[in-house]
Amino acid sequence: MADSRGVLRASALLGCAYYGSIGLFNPFAPLWYKSLGLPVVAIGLLVSMQSWTRLFAPYLWGLVADRSGKRVELIRAAAVACWVSAFGLLLVPGTTASASGAAPVIGLTLVVFLMYFFNACVTPLNEALIAHELAASGGMDPKRYGRVRLWGSVGFLGTVVGGGWWFDWAGMSVFPLTIVVGLSALVIAAWRLPRRAAIQHDAAEPVSIADTLRRPEVGWFFLGMFFTVLAHTSIYAFYSLYLDRLGYGKGQVGALWAVSVAAEICWFAFQGRWVRQHHLHHWLVAAALLAALRMAGTAWLGASLAAMVLLQCCHAVTFAAQHTACIGLIGRYFPGRLQGRGQALYAVLGYGVSGVLGSLGGAWLAESHGYAACFWAGAIFALIGAWSHWRARSGIHCARSDASGVDRANFSPGEKQAMTRNLQFVASGPRFNLGIPTLRRIQGSSIG
Repeated sequence: MADSRGVLRASALLGCAYYGSIGLFNPFAPLWYKSLGLPVVAIGLLVSMQSWTRLFAPYLWGLVADRSGKRVELIRAAAVACWVSAFGLLLVPGTTASASGAAPVIGLTLVVFLMYFFNACVTPLNEALIAHELAASGGMDPKRYGRVRLWGSVGFLGTVVGGGWWFDWAGMSVFPLTIVVGLSALVIAAWRLPRRAAIQHDAAEPVSIADTLRRPEVGWFFLGMFFTVLAHTSIYAFYSLYLDRLGYGKGQVGALWAVSVAAEICWFAFQGRWVRQHHLHHWLVAAALLAALRMAGTAWLGASLAAMVLLQCCHAVTFAAQHTACIGLIGRYFPGRLQGRGQALYAVLGYGVSGVLGSLGGAWLAESHGYAACFWAGAIFALIGAWSHWRARSGIHCARSDASGVDRANFSPGEKQAMTRNLQFVASGPRFNLGIPTLRRIQGSSIG
C-alpha cells in the first residue's frame, strides 16, 4: 500500500506541474502572439493547435502505451520532448514585423504544434496510471481520486494568478523563457514517477476496442460526454471576450475565472462525501442539466456580477463531478489493455473534436449574432448531453443480462481482487461504488 501511495503522490505532483504549465501557457500565449505583431488569423491558428493535436495525439500515445505497457517511460519521454520543443520559442524574432515573409509564423506554428503533440501524452497516461493503482489497491475510490486530481487544479490556479502578476511586472518579452522554466518542472515531476514493471496482459485472449465501442451504453456515454464538453467550449473560448464586451474589467474577469477553479478544487477535495450517494450516470445527467442552466444563465444574466459568481460556482458539478464520473466509467468500460486508449478517447472526443467544432462554430455565431448566442447554443448542447447520458443509464439496465458483458479475463489479478472486495462491499449495505454495474455483470463468473 505504501508503494501505491507513493505512485499516487507522484501522479498528483505530475498533474500539478502539467496543469501549471497549461495555466502558464494557454491564457498568456495569445498576448505574446499579439506583442509579436501577428495578425488575428495567425493568432487564431496558433490558439487552435491544442484542439487539432487532440484529434489524434492522445489516442496515438494511448495505443503505444497499451501495447508496450510502459506508461511511465512514455510520460518521461514526452515531457522531455515537450521541454526541448519549447526552446524553439526562444528563436522567434522579437517582432514579426522585423522578419520578412511567413517563415516566422510557420516556424512558430511548428514549435507550438510539437509542444502540444508531446504534452498530449501526459494526462491520458497519468489518468490511466492513477486508475490502475487505485484498482490494484481496493477500487477507484472517488475520495482518493479527488485528492490526487485536485492538485492539477491547484497548479493551474497558481500559475494563472502568478503568471498574470509576473507578466504585468516583467512584460511579455520574458514569456518564452518563462515557459521553458515552467516545463522544466514538468520534466522533474515526470522523473519523480516510480518506474513500474511493464503491465502485462493475457495475449491469448485479446481485447477488442471495437467490441467495446459497439456496446450501446458506451456509445451513448461518449455522445453525452461530447455534447456536455462541447457546451463548455462557449466558456473556454468566449467567456472572457463576452465579459469584456459587457464592460467587465480585467480584474473582474480574472476573479470570475478564479471562482470557477476554486469551486472545482473544493469539489475534488470533498467529492468522496457526495459521489458515492448516486450512480455515476446520474451525476453525468445532473452535470449536463446544470451546464444547460449555467450556459442559459450566462447568456441571459451576463450583466449581473452576482449572477456570474453564482453561475461560475456551478463549475464544481458541470466540470469536476462530470470529469470524475467520466474517469470512473472509462476505467470500467476499458479495463486492462484498453485503459490507455480509453483515456485517450476521452481526450480526443471530449477536448479535441469538441474544441475544434466549438471554436470554429462559436466564432461564426459570435460574429453573426453576438457572444450571447454561443451560450444559448451551449445550453442546447448540454440538454442533448443530458438526454444521451440518460440513454446510457437505461442501456446499462438492458445490458446487465447480456452474455456479451465484460469478460473477467480482461482484468488483472489485482483488479479481480478489488472486484471481489467491491462485491462484498455492495452486499454489506451502500448501493454505490465506481465499479458496481461492471461487477453485477460479472457476478456469475468465477472471479479469482
